[in-house]
Amino acid sequence: MHTGHHFTERELSLPLPDGKRATVDCTVIPLTDSEGDAGLLVEIQQIDRQLRISREEQLLSQHQAAQELIRGLAHEIKNPLGGLRGAAQLLERELVDPGLCEYTQIIINEADRLKNLVNQMLGPDRLPNLREVNIHTLLERVRNLVQAESGERISITRDYDPSIPDLYVDSDRIIQALLNILRNAAREISNHPEGRIVLQTRILRQFTIGNRRHRLVVQIGIEDNGRGIPESIREKLFYPMVTASEDGVGLGLTIAQSLINQHGGLVECTSEPGKTLFSVLLPVENPNAAN
Repeated sequence: MHTGHHFTERELSLPLPDGKRATVDCTVIPLTDSEGDAGLLVEIQQIDRQLRISREEQLLSQHQAAQELIRGLAHEIKNPLGGLRGAAQLLERELVDPGLCEYTQIIINEADRLKNLVNQMLGPDRLPNLREVNIHTLLERVRNLVQAESGERISITRDYDPSIPDLYVDSDRIIQALLNILRNAAREISNHPEGRIVLQTRILRQFTIGNRRHRLVVQIGIEDNGRGIPESIREKLFYPMVTASEDGVGLGLTIAQSLINQHGGLVECTSEPGKTLFSVLLPVENPNAAN
């Protein structure tokens, strides 16, 4: 402060007494009274909420841009694929040697595979079938399925809030979204000798998702103690074809984000070595009643 000018340090991380941390902007202003005594005025403004809203808006914007790109690519890919498949079928009918049909079948099967891949990227083509459901019923179905697939290799701990009210959701889509996330976590810790996953539910009040404020929001946490997501892909984790897995195609999280977005919700992720947390945010209110 020897210059006598004030300065501001942005996005400082401050430890709190409860062990959590707060992100703040800190401004320091030098003061001098009439008698020449010097002092400092320190102004601290917590900005966690603003940063979270900004991050959510960025996630929603990224997802919308990705979906627009996919729709454009789908149109360009599916039309020639249909022609390719049709030509292979016509060719197959004209072949005299049945042994050559093996090659036309390869063309047909690969065309169908690519079409299915594009359809997965586009997501469901119908509106969500909203019904009142207990979120823990859906979580238990997902947990039981992943536990059965993984056997005793992983431990899944539950930390549920039983006071959470029922949600108006499309059960099949929410199950698919949660399944995609939980399977990723299970795959990550499958070879970890002390691998564990924690499923947690909490209720958030007066919570903003994107630019819309909701009276009640359910937060579903899926946390694993694996290696963490590589820093190189954290910012583009929900883009299609982005994956840290050697055997994945990078569509699971993209589809999960799309399915949750259809319910006015959002999927967020924070990751560091030893702790990766996916937070699924879903409004509690009936969207039909809100309209």
